[in-house]
Amino acid sequence: MMDSAETEARPGRLSGKAVLVTGAGQGIGRGVALALARDGASVAAVGRTLAKCEKVVGEIAAFGGKAIALECDVTDRDQIEHAIHATAAEFGGLDGLVNNAQSSTQGPLAEVTENDVEVCFRSGPLATLWAMQAALPLLRERGGGAIVNFGSSTAINGAPLFGAYAMAKEGIRGLSRVAAREWGRYGIRVNVVVPTALSPAAEQFREEQPERFQQHVRRLPLGRMGDPEADIGRAVAALMSDDLAYLTGDTVMLTGGE
Repeated sequence: MMDSAETEARPGRLSGKAVLVTGAGQGIGRGVALALARDGASVAAVGRTLAKCEKVVGEIAAFGGKAIALECDVTDRDQIEHAIHATAAEFGGLDGLVNNAQSSTQGPLAEVTENDVEVCFRSGPLATLWAMQAALPLLRERGGGAIVNFGSSTAINGAPLFGAYAMAKEGIRGLSRVAAREWGRYGIRVNVVVPTALSPAAEQFREEQPERFQQHVRRLPLGRMGDPEADIGRAVAALMSDDLAYLTGDTVMLTGGE
């Protein structure tokens, strides 16, 4: 829950910065977009379903923040490049990029198909790479910036049935470490966030299998699922800010101790 002091934008550490967030229409992406805007950033809420992104922009406008909604399928490189350049044109540049969008397939590893892998890789590592490449010259123009990509505890822990997804998520972490080392000279920081949060998938799990969901929550040392905005979004805002200006090439585990 956000307290009364956090119901409006906070002109502060992200004022004057423009950040693009993929998968911003719901779940963690929505939480990140809201948190960034509350900290003063101008936000491009990007997603496949424009109406969902427009709703998030409306939420941001309601507390005095600045945002635009852009339709974009991250599996299409041209659409990614268009969204990034449209963001820079609207806000006068680009200071940050959050690669949150990701499709998933599940099933026994012995039955994983090439299509399963392609679905996960095109929406994950490839989409992340394309967005980073398109953002690079814009970030360099600003003298630096921050990129936050998303990993998954299912990959780190080797969760059964997540073979193709785990491959994709670990690919994103490898890509991020390389980018951090190559682009640090430009003042660009690249980090990965691994979240445990009440996303739409987690909410569906809670509704369909409430007992297993509660068992999972009880195993978390903090005893609760993360909030997409308060726990994940605000941490991403910190990574975008100068508060963590010396952190790059790292993975931040926002998993409640999982």
